[in-house]
Order: sequence, then structure tokens, then C-alpha cells
Amino acid sequence: MNVMSRIAAAPRAPEKLFIGGQWVEPISKQRLEVVSPVTEETLLSYPEAGRPDIDRAVAEARDAFDNGPWPHFTPAERARHLRRVAELLSERLDEIANAWTLQVGAPIGLTKKLVGQNPTLFKYYADLIETYPFVDDRKRDDGGKVKVVKEPVGVCAAITPWNAPLVLLSYKVAAGLAAGCTMVSKPSPETPLEAYLLAECIEKAGLPAGVFNLVPAGREGGDYLVRHKDIDKVAFTGSTAAGKHIAAVCAERLARVSLELGGKSAAMLLEDADFAAALPSLMVYTMPITGQVCFSLTRILVPERRKQEFLDIYLGAVSKIKVGDPFSPETQMGPLTMARQLSRVQGYIAAGRAEGAQVACGGGRPKGLDKGYYIEPTVFTGVHPYMKIAQEEIFGPVVSVITYSDEDDAIRKANNSTYGLAGSVYTSRPERGYEMARRLRAGTVTVNGMIVDPKQPFGGFKQSGIGREGGPEGLDNYLETKTIHFA
Repeated sequence: MNVMSRIAAAPRAPEKLFIGGQWVEPISKQRLEVVSPVTEETLLSYPEAGRPDIDRAVAEARDAFDNGPWPHFTPAERARHLRRVAELLSERLDEIANAWTLQVGAPIGLTKKLVGQNPTLFKYYADLIETYPFVDDRKRDDGGKVKVVKEPVGVCAAITPWNAPLVLLSYKVAAGLAAGCTMVSKPSPETPLEAYLLAECIEKAGLPAGVFNLVPAGREGGDYLVRHKDIDKVAFTGSTAAGKHIAAVCAERLARVSLELGGKSAAMLLEDADFAAALPSLMVYTMPITGQVCFSLTRILVPERRKQEFLDIYLGAVSKIKVGDPFSPETQMGPLTMARQLSRVQGYIAAGRAEGAQVACGGGRPKGLDKGYYIEPTVFTGVHPYMKIAQEEIFGPVVSVITYSDEDDAIRKANNSTYGLAGSVYTSRPERGYEMARRLRAGTVTVNGMIVDPKQPFGGFKQSGIGREGGPEGLDNYLETKTIHFA
């Protein structure tokens, strides 16, 4: 089925909001649209939650937390519900993958591989809370008893971006529900479909009313939710600029906040690296989802004396990337997701040229793709660390190749960034790779590849965020520590 057929069969978003365990009529009469990144035509229209709708959702979540059973369920009881959500999500993986490709333009071969992370996260946190030490018995110096307990932080707002809609929402909802919190979800206005699918699964799984609420809205709605006095914690994934704003708003009332933000990750190839062995992971992770992934390895650091050797192998592979219909199994790169993303990426390519970097591959619109938000995979050489394309997150398929003189120079250049989300070190000596990984100021570093595992913590140093998602650390995000003394 080609993309036009898929668009014709596109699911219609529900005309109601999921609040208090029910599908309710929105109070607001405003609507939002989803535009196809392939045809530039409107895919669907759906209701936008207004302030009264958000107030209602937060009130239901507040009541469910303050008066409902969910925070007081045993971990085993919450785990049973989470496993049921995981089962229901597993039954709908094809729908989720199709929705992801339809709205974002990510190749269907990739989305089908990645959608399994959603049920995995719910199953993982279900298993974790059955062994997690929510109560720790301790003793004081005077012999008195102490119990240190972990309790849910309260009502949480989950605000998620458009590039990986359900995966990034599942990180938050699975951990938050596992902790005993109640949730209000505000997905990106460009990609609402997966959040509706999750709401349907949660409803069918029989979670108590008000535990999960869905209020699709634009930026104004998101800002209103963040400022809401009854939101105890905000969990946000998105741009660093938006994250700074959210952090400032939360600081005004000391609301808890976790932020997974932008990146400018470096792939460091050491002198002894096997370039041929490194190529497969570089091809996947330098430009994943048309470069619209926060941990993309957009800076490649290579030894000066081996620069041409690397360029020959890397540019040869990049030039063969098949760009086209994201629903075609042969397609390796689809379009950018939105017109503003295309304009943004084109602006960065122009800036790179203006600053003196050379376009070694790509830089324009692919031939034969006159409609849609397509851009060629682009590689710059002659890039200096101070250049705009080496410093700022482009969020498109644009990679900078930067040379270094020795390992100390490589570390300086890799760490010369306001971001610190991820990175890679390629070497024939894993123990040396570990040593270099410890010197990188980044939250996730892979030796000889790039791995993001939902069962392990993920997050950033510096302006790449606050807190971690995934792993036990992801659960900790949604817990408060209480100390109870016995006199």
C-alpha cells in the first residue's frame, strides 16, 4: 500500500477527550490539524483541549490521587494493571507503527522495529515495582527505628514531542503509574494518534477513573498545564528552549520537574577504530528518523591522518541512502515532519556554507520528490567546533565531520558543547573506549555503537536535561522520600 492509500485510510482521531475514565465532549470548540509530511495535505482534524478541559482533567487526576485507590494499591496490584496495558499495546503494534509513519514520516521498517518499546516499558516497570524497596528499615545511633519510604509525587503532567510520540509518552506514563501517580497527558499537536491509542488501552485495562487523562493541545494549552497549581510534577521531552521555560515556571512554585532535552552528540573514532565495523551503527544513528532524534550522532570526530579514509567509506554509504515514500519497505529515509522543520534545516545548511564549511554530500531537495518536506542527507566537512552547525541542534539529517590531532584534542572538541545527551567511542580496545567514555560529559555513551535501552537510565548532562528516564532511575523521578522516626 503506497502513501496515498495510507492517507486515504488514515484513522480519524476521536472527537472526544479522555478525562476521568470516560470519553467526554470537549468544552472548547477549537480544533487542531495534522498535516502529511509526504503530501503536505491535511490528514485529520481533531478537537483541542481548552483551559476548562484541562482544568477538568487536572481535577479528575487530583481526585484520583487524593481520594482514589491507585496510590494505595499494592505494587503487585498496580503491576497487574500495567501488564494488562502492555498486552493491549502489543495487540496494536501495527496500528501504532502506521500512525507513527503517517504523522512523522519515519520509515515503516524502522517504526515496526521500535514500537515494541512501548509494551516493554509497561512490563518492565510492572516487574520492577514488585521488587523495588519502597520501604527501607533503618536504625538511628540511639537504637531507635526509622523507616524511609518512597511515595508517589502526586499528579503529573506528561508533555511529549512529535518525533517519537508514543515511546516518549510510555517512558513517562509507565514509570509514573508504576510509582502510584496519576497522569495528565498533553501530546504534541502534530502527532496525537498514539496518545489516543494508549488511552483506549488504559481504558480497556480497567485502571481506576482519573488515573490517566488525555488533553491534546497546542503550546498555550501546554503552558497552562505546566502552570496549573494542582500539578505536582511536570515531565517534559522536547527542545532545550522549551525546557528552560518549563523549568522557570516550575521553579516559581517549586513543582517537581524532569526534562529530557536536546543534544549534539559526538561519535569519536579513535586512531585504532575499524571504520568498516563502525559504519553500520553510524548509518543508523547519525541521521535516524531524518535526523529528528535528540541523541543523533551529528558530530563525527575522526583522526586528521585518517580523515579521507573515513570520508570515502562514510560518504559512499550516505550517498546511497534511499529517500522516499516512508511506507515503502525499501525507503531508508522519509521526509522531515513539518514545513517549519524543512525551513529550519535549510537555514542551517545555508549557515554552514556561509561559515566556510564544505558540503561533501547532499544539501538540497532529492530529485523526483517535488512535494513533501524532503531534504537530502547532508554531510559537512571542514567544520570547526565554533561553527553554528557544530554547536546548535539542527534536528535534521545534517552531520558535521570534525578532525582532531590527538585524544586530548578529541575530548576537548567532543565536550565543546552546551549539550551532553549521548555519545559514542569507537576503538579496537574496549577498555580504552571505557576510559574515553568516562571523559565525555554526556549521559549515555556507547563503546563501539549506539544503544538506547528502555530498561537503562537515559538523560543528559548540561543543557540536555534534568533527571533520567528508563531504568530504576526513571521510577525515582516519580517518587518522594519520606523519613518516619519512631521515638
